[in-house]
Amino acid sequence: MMIPVYFYTHSYTSCSHLQTYERSCIEKWLKDGHGTCPKTQQTLTSTVLTPNYVLRSLIEQWCEANGIEPPKRPSTSEPSKSASACSPAERSKIESLIQKLTSGGPEDQRSAAGEIRLLAKRNADNRVAIAEAGAIPLLVGLLSVPDSRTQEHAVTALLNLSIYESNKGNIVSSGAVPGIVHVLKRGSMEARENAAATLFSLSVIDENKVTIGSSGAISPLVTLLSEGTQRGKKDAATALFNLCIYQGNKGKAVRAGVIPTLMRLLTEPGGGMVDEALAILAILSSHPEGKAAIGSAEAVPVLVEFIGTGSPRNKENAAAVLVHLCSGDRQYISQAQELGVMAPLLELAQNGTDRGKRKATQLIERMSRIREQEQQEVQTQTEHQAQNDDIQPPLIINLDIDT
Repeated sequence: MMIPVYFYTHSYTSCSHLQTYERSCIEKWLKDGHGTCPKTQQTLTSTVLTPNYVLRSLIEQWCEANGIEPPKRPSTSEPSKSASACSPAERSKIESLIQKLTSGGPEDQRSAAGEIRLLAKRNADNRVAIAEAGAIPLLVGLLSVPDSRTQEHAVTALLNLSIYESNKGNIVSSGAVPGIVHVLKRGSMEARENAAATLFSLSVIDENKVTIGSSGAISPLVTLLSEGTQRGKKDAATALFNLCIYQGNKGKAVRAGVIPTLMRLLTEPGGGMVDEALAILAILSSHPEGKAAIGSAEAVPVLVEFIGTGSPRNKENAAAVLVHLCSGDRQYISQAQELGVMAPLLELAQNGTDRGKRKATQLIERMSRIREQEQQEVQTQTEHQAQNDDIQPPLIINLDIDT
């Protein structure tokens, strides 16, 4: 089985309305003068395109789950760049801003961080030039200042710089993660959202998942997932999803209380977080602590409901959670059967996604084995009882002896 190289050779991006498109198509759309999102028809607040690392991560996770070697990514789509790609005027401006960050007062630093934030958002050449000019360590230093607006500019500038792959390692090696976590805990709501997005962007590199997870990021991400704005919840969910791909972070997420939060998002009318919540549950259900917490949250009725009525992706993720939950636990299998899971499972096994079909088949086979075991136990018990019934009690004769 082969995964089309198309998935890797094409770049997927998100526009300001969080819709994902193949980069060349959306760029042509914008170049033709359209100012609306092709799908929603809403006016775009910005024409800046952001790489969709979530989609890339999902493709890689799918390959891993199916035991398939993913095609190697093409050598980075961003050719090696240097500051020379910027115009002399831009280089001069960047140098001036760096000087303000280095020796300016609080107001100069705030305004300089804000301008760098915008320049880094504009294009890849600027991201390279800003990093080469030494801005990253200076921005990291601003993450812990008391001024909330400066914090927001600094963390968002780092987010924009991290879009360029080569900058991710520089940001982490500059000690940015603890500062980003500090903003995630105590910054303004916009700063917290952008801190979560930055952690997600950095966690695309596998070794960074370990660094971020050990820096206390998971608990404040769970808090943002619970109490953030819609955008904040999305940012927190994507960060948690990516971090929990690493096995060592799964238990931390469970202990931070993510399971009750995810269950609440699943049952929240019009919450718009079902896809993300089920995807994270599917990852966590493979961990012993995750499985136990999901069981304690009385998730089976909700999972059965999604297997029957959810979208194709939601059906497969709900089935994946139930597979782990029912592994070695007759209690959950019996509960699912009582709730009528067999009919939607048969439907999923016939018409679901490839992964959905596999998960449904696993559940059906597991339930069939349990039913056979139960029938065998009943038969053994019946035979044992019959054997007992065939044994006649000894005849007792009372003889009255006349003495």
